[in-house]
Amino acid sequence: MSDIQSFRDTIESFIAARGWTPTRFGRQIAGDPLFVFDLREGREPRSETRQRILKAMQDAAEAPPAPPLRIGVAGLGNVGATLVRILQRDGEELTRKLGRSVVVTAVAARSRSKDRGIDISGLAWFDDPVALAKSDGIDLFVELIGGEDGPALAAVRAALEIGRPVVTANKALLARHGVALARLAEENAAQLGFEAAVAGGIPVIKTLREGLGSARVARVYGIMNGTCNYILTRMGNEVISFDDCLKDAQRLGYAEADPTFDVGGFDTAHKLAILSSLCFGCEIAPDEIFVEGITSITQADIKVAGDLGYKIKLLGIAQRSPEGIEQRVHPTLVSKSSAIAGVDGVLNAVALETDHVHELLLAGPGAGGPPTASSVLSDILDIARGNRVPPLGVPSQELVPYRQAPMKAHEGGYYIRLNARDVPGAFAAIASRMGAAGISLESVIQRPDLRVTDAGPADASIRTIVLLTHSTLEQSVREALALIAADGFIVGQPQLIRIESL
Repeated sequence: MSDIQSFRDTIESFIAARGWTPTRFGRQIAGDPLFVFDLREGREPRSETRQRILKAMQDAAEAPPAPPLRIGVAGLGNVGATLVRILQRDGEELTRKLGRSVVVTAVAARSRSKDRGIDISGLAWFDDPVALAKSDGIDLFVELIGGEDGPALAAVRAALEIGRPVVTANKALLARHGVALARLAEENAAQLGFEAAVAGGIPVIKTLREGLGSARVARVYGIMNGTCNYILTRMGNEVISFDDCLKDAQRLGYAEADPTFDVGGFDTAHKLAILSSLCFGCEIAPDEIFVEGITSITQADIKVAGDLGYKIKLLGIAQRSPEGIEQRVHPTLVSKSSAIAGVDGVLNAVALETDHVHELLLAGPGAGGPPTASSVLSDILDIARGNRVPPLGVPSQELVPYRQAPMKAHEGGYYIRLNARDVPGAFAAIASRMGAAGISLESVIQRPDLRVTDAGPADASIRTIVLLTHSTLEQSVREALALIAADGFIVGQPQLIRIESL
């Protein structure tokens, strides 16, 4: 047998005995992730290269095994229990990939006796998550309690203060305290992972922190709440009201008993604030976001949108402009031909527009136990591998103060639904106000099947009118609608939905 064939056989035996991948051998032993693949294709490395690699293999074989990474999990709800289950079930595979084991050694939750479908009998139990975060029996703390303050904040701070790495799925916590926690992590050389905090199983945080290189993000937008997307999808596919869709969402577990945080747009706003910081290198500003929910969307709105080639989606949108950064969450008409219009049901999607890649769309499950737990696990594995990156993409001291661009600067088309009195001169007055504001109307729709009586009891003298405008300023539209309301020709509140070209 030739020397080169013996070398190949030795490497293959080494890989097989340890269950390594060729890429792992290449990185850890050969210093080239493609080394084994090239070798298999007939590459013949020089003698000194072979000797160096054989020596590295011998050193690896003689080195003591790496100690296990001990995980403490605070919060055993759907995500926490799923994470523990995955780590217990897939421990052998994870050890093969990492070269060290990852084990849950301690947990904290409100009820010790609750049946969660996992075996926690051999784990250390803590009633206080702060005590768990400080425990000498763990190497990494996972916070899945939820809430922007209280035990979640106290426990995360406690872990970071002693230099212990933290992984969390808590978007509310990060939206409110993300900059301070990032600074605390950096001061104590601790890692802070939060992939699961935005869009569940979609790796958007990792993409922004590590995958874009020097690309400059101009705009980020997306569907970031599965509850709202489910409701709007059902309303679009079936003749069913918002209230009935919401009840079904609650029955299926997609919506909470109090759904305000979701359907009011606030959940999306928290996620958008985090993404804006990563995209634009600014401080997180959850209170500087224009927020509208989906509670006012009717079947008439869904029907007109569909007839005109649009779908209605609740989008979070943030973009950079000379005036600052504009952040907004609201229902949006998007063309049926756009990629984001095809994201239906409980799926989420985030699109990034950069100077290097015109548009990058990441889509997938946005919530639920397995997708969210998978993102938590992704952060755990990064920490186990020793990957280090500033929590918010750049060192916290380099984050610029958030400068809000006014909503009035937004320019685009608008869908406007009005309940107008059926009296002489009403429509002429409405059109006149629009024209005086410099607003050009693309189309005017008035059909009996679009009748919306949300302004009060059914009244034959009330007509529902839908106006679609050409591109115009938000400020102009709102000023015109205020004057139209003051004229007394409409009843109830006008419905205003922005049209985005995506």
